[in-house]
Amino acid sequence: ASADLAAQTNAAKADIAKQLGPLQQLQTSGQALQALIEKVAPSMWFVHTLDVNGQPSVGSAFAVASTPAQTLLLTSYTTVLAATRKPGPDVFVRQGAAETKVSVWTWDERYDLAFIILPKGGLPVLQAAVTAPAIGDRVYASSGLGSLGSSATEGIITDVSASGIQHTAPVGTAFQGGPLLNAAGLVVAVSSRSYEPLNFPSDAVWFAPFIQSACAKVLQCPAGGLGGQPGAQ
Repeated sequence: ASADLAAQTNAAKADIAKQLGPLQQLQTSGQALQALIEKVAPSMWFVHTLDVNGQPSVGSAFAVASTPAQTLLLTSYTTVLAATRKPGPDVFVRQGAAETKVSVWTWDERYDLAFIILPKGGLPVLQAAVTAPAIGDRVYASSGLGSLGSSATEGIITDVSASGIQHTAPVGTAFQGGPLLNAAGLVVAVSSRSYEPLNFPSDAVWFAPFIQSACAKVLQCPAGGLGGQPGAQ
């Protein structure tokens, strides 16, 4: 009888462990996502300004290069579009409780990219992924707004082409201009709600230009990666 009871007990424990497996995997995934958010948060900023109609326009930006005197932030052209015209509205970035007025320096409407200059240096920057993304890879759209200093949504890459990538990570308004990250926290693309390389919009599978697209016009990149000087506009 004791042996039977022990066997039943062990079987019950095994069954409980089996049932808890998916929950434990979910918890691990949540912990990994939180770690990713905390890793990139020091390089993330929330952007706010006004659009051409005087209405609020928001997005995110992230640091790609920093000197002792200033930091270059990459964001969405759509967010700061009105500020690329003269006269234009002021643009501000916020990190935690600190808010700073910034200037829009260069932009590339084709890729929905713009660079803004933050008059504050010595800040951590995000690095571009050196390995090309592949269909089925998990990606994370990051925003500069969140209780941890940032927030993120998760998705997968559904297509990769010369124009960029398609992915399923939700891109809310505050996420446009933020980095699209791989699991290692490296930037593979830039989140956008306006980039339409196929000339039609999408609200379920989003298009994102490769991070290297910033080197086409808005940034003078050194050989091998980002982190150079703002391009001429």
